[in-house]
Amino acid sequence: MLNFLDTDLYERQGKAVSNFKNTLPEVNSDLAQQLVKDPYCFDFASLTDRYNEKELKDALVKNIENFLIELGNGFAYMGREYRIEVGNTELFADMMFYNTVLHCYVVIEVKTKKFEPSFLGQLSGYVSCANHVLRRDGDNPTVGLLICKDKDDVMARYALEGYNNPLGISEYELSKLFPQDFKSTLPSIEDLEKELED
Repeated sequence: MLNFLDTDLYERQGKAVSNFKNTLPEVNSDLAQQLVKDPYCFDFASLTDRYNEKELKDALVKNIENFLIELGNGFAYMGREYRIEVGNTELFADMMFYNTVLHCYVVIEVKTKKFEPSFLGQLSGYVSCANHVLRRDGDNPTVGLLICKDKDDVMARYALEGYNNPLGISEYELSKLFPQDFKSTLPSIEDLEKELED
């Protein structure tokens, strides 16, 4: 509980820009909205100040327990670069989850730059394919969540109007970045052993 107080969970909970009210039944849309945050806090990732998208995704998977805690209740991790085969085409969603509260698949795409409307086309495609390939009787419609470095809320709202799939857009923050040459400033094992001997 203290961890969530430190991260201002109350101020972030349910704040993602989404089209859930227009694309999900009322009971599910309210629940989905309460499950998403804005921004997500990825301080556990321990990245350098010049990280790229692959490094961020690697850090999220490496710290999957912390990532699941940050995502919130009911998220079960299914995989990274999750393969969805559609006809003769293979698609690879950044991350696939199943949410046991919403009873649905959740496709998460992570971008290390500012929100662009074109990101929603990719995410919506993954959501549609997951609905056709993965969804079973008893599963609710798949939800897509785009997590970007930054976004213009007005642009995000306008961009969502063109989609019938339930999609949410959030930012992430990293307040604990290490300098690029961080490792070179640390003492070597030999230096530590020598210091202990003296």
